[in-house]
Amino acid sequence: MRPIAELSIEERSSVRFILVDIDDTLTVGGKLPSASYDGLWQLRDRGYIVIPVTGRPAGWCDMICRQWPVGGVVGENGAFAFHLEGEHLVATHHPEAPEPRVNAQRLREIAEEVFESVPGTRWASDQFARLFDVAIDFREEEPRLSLADAERIKSIFEAHGATAKISSIHVNAWFGSYDKVSMAEIFLYERFAVDVSHPDANRTVLFCGDSPNDEPMFRAFELSVAVANIVEFAPAMRSLPRYVTTQSHASGFRELADLLIGRTDSPL
Repeated sequence: MRPIAELSIEERSSVRFILVDIDDTLTVGGKLPSASYDGLWQLRDRGYIVIPVTGRPAGWCDMICRQWPVGGVVGENGAFAFHLEGEHLVATHHPEAPEPRVNAQRLREIAEEVFESVPGTRWASDQFARLFDVAIDFREEEPRLSLADAERIKSIFEAHGATAKISSIHVNAWFGSYDKVSMAEIFLYERFAVDVSHPDANRTVLFCGDSPNDEPMFRAFELSVAVANIVEFAPAMRSLPRYVTTQSHASGFRELADLLIGRTDSPL
């Protein structure tokens, strides 16, 4: 990973879309500080299209799409994308995602095994707002568990044939062959006619994240950035971002936003 200061003027000038994780990338301590929110507005005002790509649930994504200055949002680790057309929310489901809640009982049964096997685990507080997956909290709220515990949770779901990913706060699990990057690619193509399989188009997209469930995004996009708190997860990751900020969490995102906002030309 190279320092974010090495992101060249040429690379910065190519960026039109900013895909960004939410938890511990835009937030710190579970809160969205004014610096991050102002950064989102300033990026929008400079012509960038910001698209959060998150493990957070459909209920949250509806609110984010309506109330944040974004061009859409990819949610539940790639099960869907939402965007607004006028005042109307439009949903695009990943073609490999099952019908909402079709595997809910099966996933809940596996989750009960997790609760029995890994002491201190519990449902994520946002589970009620989910359609496609389940989320097990290992460190969003007390008690805060270790990454080793998160790996145990992940392995239990995988032993039952589910896909499981570790974020900075949750372990998310689902059935279906989808992830953040494939849904982001679908959304960029269908909504904005951007085919990121072409190198020139790929370079119009920058992704910023912080944790293992962002690995597909780091791998897929040439311009990939992590906020500095990725150092906790990096030893266990196979796909690392190209650049890393000097600051962690929301301050790292703001560092990236300031670098892009400081340019003298418009991205459009």
